[in-house]
Amino acid sequence: MSRRQHLKYAAGALAIGAVPVLAQARPIRLIVPYPPGGPLDIIARALAAAVKDTLGTVIVENRPGAGGNLGADVVAKAAPDGQTIVMGAVATHAINPWLYAKLPYDPIRDFTPITLVAQVPNVLVMNAETAARLNIASVADLVAYAKRNPAKLNYGSGGNGSAGHLAGEMFKAQAGVFMVHIPYAGGNPAQLALLAGQVDLNFDNLASASANVKSGKLRAIALTTKARSSALPELPTIAASGAALGLKDFDVGTWFGLFGPAKLPADVLARQNKAFTDALAQPDIKARLATLMAEPAPSTPQQFAAFVQAELKRYEPVVKASGAKVD
Repeated sequence: MSRRQHLKYAAGALAIGAVPVLAQARPIRLIVPYPPGGPLDIIARALAAAVKDTLGTVIVENRPGAGGNLGADVVAKAAPDGQTIVMGAVATHAINPWLYAKLPYDPIRDFTPITLVAQVPNVLVMNAETAARLNIASVADLVAYAKRNPAKLNYGSGGNGSAGHLAGEMFKAQAGVFMVHIPYAGGNPAQLALLAGQVDLNFDNLASASANVKSGKLRAIALTTKARSSALPELPTIAASGAALGLKDFDVGTWFGLFGPAKLPADVLARQNKAFTDALAQPDIKARLATLMAEPAPSTPQQFAAFVQAELKRYEPVVKASGAKVD
């Protein structure tokens, strides 16, 4: 064999030998701390497919339990090598730390924020027949009626400490009204109770409520976030329509984002941030988010870290005022 043939053969052997090495690279585990089929799970799977060419295989693993705490704790205690990340949410990183008597992780110290993924507005909705009977069509109408009739209105939620419960408590505190809270075992039972007229109003997820709003079964009064939604651009926000009523700072929504364990190396963090933020700009990912009424919200790690700290601080007095506690 000539020297040239030998070198060509050796190069080919190296190329063939490189394939198993790449194939054996460990996939990234993307933990979703909630059951399959929910918004976080749907978007996690879409993102996993979108970053395959840049980050390699990403396997979505559902680890539900304890309001998201079990799945988040898996990542909090994982090695900081970029191989295990979590789709955290407002519950796991801003509400649960004040809601649970014992949390197995610190929402700030035990994680490296990678990027905010999306924000989903909640919406203040009333049973349409109730709204018509009480002549309530706006935030001002609702506050005026509630002040004239303390404890006559009630609102449902998916349970004590849920986003809907806390939104209601924040509304009561800022508007200076009293409404009775009726907790249900999940968002779906709370919505069914509203449709049946068993409760007067809910602070519901926009994606869950939109079909019944469009059908006329529910009347949408206002969005709970400070920004309007492209899904219902004509719907005002509580903060804007209730500014003169003490509600100018009202801002409650659902958000979710990606976290790694604490002390994630800078190069790994930069690579994952770029991969996921680039994916969030893809038309198919935007379309998938739109079906969930979610707005893409890519960010730098620093922006996301500041956002999480602000959310954690904001929910402390709300959770404490609600009296909700999980042992």
